[in-house]
Amino acid sequence: QVQLVESGGGLVQPGGSLRLSCAASGSIFRINAMGWYRQAPGKQRESIAGITSGGSTNYADSVKGRFTISIDNANNTAYLQMTSLKPEDTAVYYCFAEFPLTRYWGQGTQVTVSS
Repeated sequence: QVQLVESGGGLVQPGGSLRLSCAASGSIFRINAMGWYRQAPGKQRESIAGITSGGSTNYADSVKGRFTISIDNANNTAYLQMTSLKPEDTAVYYCFAEFPLTRYWGQGTQVTVSS
């Protein structure tokens, strides 16, 4: 069994920054990729960033240039650095860790961008 623990969410003013962390623990053999989705009230969950264990990244157009994802393979932890935050970035952010046969999810962390 694998557990993902997220941290780093909170309230920030427009234009501010936050860094999310996602730490995987448990029966880990090999993580293929990690990343984040987010879900705003009344909207579908959307993929916003992903990174492979080799460091290849992908981003949603809505966050490209503002968000940066990174991975610490030694500690099975991914980070999402979010800058120039906008009110429309307000959502619950869910991290995931992808293994050869399955995907695990974190509990979600609230990010609120408001003045």
